[in-house]
Amino acid sequence: MGELEGHDPTRMRISDADRHKVAEVLREAAGQGRLDLDELDERLEATFNAKTYADLVPITIDLHPATSAAITPVHRSAAGLPAVPGHASSISIMGECKRRGVWQVPEHHAAFALMGSVLLDLRLASLTSQDTTINASAIMGEVKVLVPAHFNVIVDGTPIMGDYGQGRDKVPAEIGPDSPTIRVRGIALMGSVNVTRLPPPGTPKKILGTY
Repeated sequence: MGELEGHDPTRMRISDADRHKVAEVLREAAGQGRLDLDELDERLEATFNAKTYADLVPITIDLHPATSAAITPVHRSAAGLPAVPGHASSISIMGECKRRGVWQVPEHHAAFALMGSVLLDLRLASLTSQDTTINASAIMGEVKVLVPAHFNVIVDGTPIMGDYGQGRDKVPAEIGPDSPTIRVRGIALMGSVNVTRLPPPGTPKKILGTY
């Protein structure tokens, strides 16, 4: 029993299907210009030579702009006064990162959790584009994205011994022709990435219980 409790799941053997999923992520990164062809070849070779889940972690981890986590741009109003804070990325490494309340979401946002958790609450957020992409990935961690009823959500992620999808909505979708679109993509390696529709912050729990 003690051996099972101390077992490191990242040392489990991977399958050919897992290798192909990571290869697709690498090819997509190359198509976006984040890897050149030489790097793509090197990482594909490493992927198909990988034996365990731990071997896959360093192959994809630097594709998420963690170096920009400390950069928090502040958008200013026409009067030159600080307005809504903006965040290019949300990174958690063995910790917790939460984006709540009023904040500005750029057209492209990166969320990455490594043995930690990231919460992106978009219900009071200001979007800079009608079509927003969130590159959300988790490695033995979780990323939660909360959206209001009128957001159109497209979830297109790859789970590898994990969960990537849309959770049970707490409010019915109210999508119209003017609804903004949120695209969530990435990988969940022994972790989870989930999107859920919720009512506005502060809604009484007794109302939530009716859905």
